[in-house]
Amino acid sequence: MTEVVDRTSSSNRVAAETAATTQPVEPAPTVDVAALGELLLGKWAHIRHTARDLAGRPEVHKIEGLTHTEHRKRVFGQLKYLVDNNAVHRAFPTSLGGSDDHGGNIAGFEELVTADPSLQIKAGVQWGLFGSAVMHLGTKEHQDKWLPGIMSLEIPGCFAMTETGHGSDVASIATTATYDEATQEFVINTPFRAAWKDYIGNAAEDGLAAVVFAQLVTRNVNHGVHAFYVELRDPDTKEFLPGIGGEDDGIKGGLNGIDNGRLHFTDVRVPRTSLLNRYGNVAPDGEYTSPIASPGRRFFTMLGTLVQGRVSLDGAAVAASKVALTTAIRYAAERRQFNASSPTDEEVLLDYQRHQRRLFTRLATTVAASFAHEQLLEKFDDVFSGRHDTDADRQDLETLAAALKPMSTWHALDTLQECREACGGAGFLIENRFASLRADLDVYATFEGDNTVLLQLVAKRLLADYAKEFRNVDFGVLARFVAAQAADVAINRTGLRQVAQFVADTGSVQKAALALRDEEGQRTLLTDRVQSMVAEVGSALKGANKLPQHQGAALFNQHQDDLIEAAQAHAELLQWEAFTEALGKVGDPGTLRVLTWLRDLFGLSLIEKHLSWYLMNGRLSMQRGRTVGAYINRLLVKIRPHALDLVDSFGYGPEHLRAAIASGAEKERQDEARGYFQAQRASGEAPAEEKGGRRRRRSSPTDSHLLSL
Repeated sequence: MTEVVDRTSSSNRVAAETAATTQPVEPAPTVDVAALGELLLGKWAHIRHTARDLAGRPEVHKIEGLTHTEHRKRVFGQLKYLVDNNAVHRAFPTSLGGSDDHGGNIAGFEELVTADPSLQIKAGVQWGLFGSAVMHLGTKEHQDKWLPGIMSLEIPGCFAMTETGHGSDVASIATTATYDEATQEFVINTPFRAAWKDYIGNAAEDGLAAVVFAQLVTRNVNHGVHAFYVELRDPDTKEFLPGIGGEDDGIKGGLNGIDNGRLHFTDVRVPRTSLLNRYGNVAPDGEYTSPIASPGRRFFTMLGTLVQGRVSLDGAAVAASKVALTTAIRYAAERRQFNASSPTDEEVLLDYQRHQRRLFTRLATTVAASFAHEQLLEKFDDVFSGRHDTDADRQDLETLAAALKPMSTWHALDTLQECREACGGAGFLIENRFASLRADLDVYATFEGDNTVLLQLVAKRLLADYAKEFRNVDFGVLARFVAAQAADVAINRTGLRQVAQFVADTGSVQKAALALRDEEGQRTLLTDRVQSMVAEVGSALKGANKLPQHQGAALFNQHQDDLIEAAQAHAELLQWEAFTEALGKVGDPGTLRVLTWLRDLFGLSLIEKHLSWYLMNGRLSMQRGRTVGAYINRLLVKIRPHALDLVDSFGYGPEHLRAAIASGAEKERQDEARGYFQAQRASGEAPAEEKGGRRRRRSSPTDSHLLSL
């Protein structure tokens, strides 16, 4: 392939540049911080404002240094504080005092991460998992019986799905619930050690009841995983009921305000009516019925009702990234180190290109993830409100959540670590929260779906959509498969449906991508990567379903890494599209211009990240590839004057940041030091430099003692 080159003569370019200098200088853009802040808050801005007010109160803040026992006690008390302040009711039925506001509930819930991630997750266990399972998997009878106590915290509960031997593979859990027709009871057993319920929040101390997931067996037929309401402890003594036992998981790498534990069951009997039977019921005589005939579809429908955990973790991870970047960028705008360009004054860290690279690229990704999360939240609300609740809508929601949650949680961990390092030794102090937040958010990449497993789910969906679209197409043509209608990806939010066309000219993608800074150029490059990767794997796996099981599995395993890479590329494209779509909602010209630079920084950073793929696959020439970094560096310079405005638009105050280095104290220290040296020089009392030494240029960024940053 050949690349189109700009052949404008140097004399013409010089003339054009000279003419440009005679034009009036365009005023520098400014950011409307308040308006951008409201855009970032999204559809449920009013609820986020209320939730942030609550999260800013000392009563719900994490106190560093507590023992795990003390932390657990404090967090349980904070749950009661949430109940007293009407912060837990939004998603529950209006008939029980709720608001039936599913999107607003998640929007408010995820803001709790700024107060204490342990509080956010323990609240999520109680109301987002335990309570939601009763609400979405049970009937109105179950809701009326148990939800009032769950909402009021009279019934603290557990969500007992994961087992020691099975985490992500829920379909293979080994706990059984066998129906006894004689007594009209289910008998629950964990038949061996690996079947114990493990890592269960509220299980070690606080849980009085649990929704237990088990294989439902009746008339000697296993009907797959179903959910059962099981009482665990005596509410007065807090002792386990007969047949139930457990252990404390102990101290964890983070989130030690939550009492995770293990549960096991030996011949525990519960009434037939304890089966949460919205999707599967057992009659008194043991006959099993379900409105969903397919066992596989029934299983995924039941699990799909619990997708809100992934949705909320996506938003909480974005919030944590915003908090970290706000602290790090404010500190970098005040902290001075090395007098590289002046014989007297030291440089502000944020003026160093490398520092901008570290923080601004992550700032761009965070804003993209924020806009993508808002789309996910709206999709979630559409499904759970019933406005758009078809099987296709639920599949799209599942796929979108599975695509975005891994990206935002991994990004949060990366951002917290980079911000910590960018703040030097100060960043390592617990008082500035980077280390604490990173420890607490570490497990976000694992629970509510392991990130790698979730991306495999996305990849399978991409392949399924690919197969539907190209079932009857010759695979020789697929070698020339490229993207054309990329905007439809953002509309469909999932796979390849209605987003592709075939062209004979294999150079068309390359030609469309010449203008790297152009929106369509970025879209084409990002979309083509997804489409091409999926097409390549789809071609390699053609006919795998017709092979013997072990051969098909082996073939799939050979391409598993490629599939996950394609899913990640798809998720990145969704974030870029969400950012681009959000630009259309910006009314202020200055804000639009700055946000466009930030979107371009995100897009070009993705292209740079995957530059080897673009070069190896002929999408960019070496010459064009070399320009990507230069474009990024130009954007950094443009964004630099607006960095503080951008993080201010996140809307987090000192009561949310709670970081000493974001309080302005660093500026006071730096100003004091500069004033001291200025006065010393003005008085003529400054000591003379050693003969032959550098005049006041004591150090530079290339010196070996960079640890002092």
